[in-house]
Amino acid sequence: QVQLVESGGGLAQPGGSLRLSCAASGFTFSNYAMSWYRQAPGKERELVAVITSAGGNTRYADSVKGRFTISRDNVKNSVYLQLNSLKPEDTAVYYCKARLLTVQGTQDYWGQGTQVTVSS
Repeated sequence: QVQLVESGGGLAQPGGSLRLSCAASGFTFSNYAMSWYRQAPGKERELVAVITSAGGNTRYADSVKGRFTISRDNVKNSVYLQLNSLKPEDTAVYYCKARLLTVQGTQDYWGQGTQVTVSS
């Protein structure tokens, strides 16, 4: 069955770094664009970063541009998010999402999320 399992979250100090991973199984990972979203308490889920299926193009939210980097490994069926220069406002649950565009529409899969807390 389809699974997206995030890991790598935790507690970091302001200015620190974390690396999130999302391991995929149960579908043809290399066909899917992958994204990271986050949801802070009391706020809506927001898009953080996107990477195309072959990894050739990326896009970031303005709030993380220059600090976060999305990457993927289509051999390991994994997508990553490197978080640098962390700020308290980066505190959220981070989710990975797989999306495939088809003639019938879109097919999305979500992971369960990993908590990132930035605090001194």
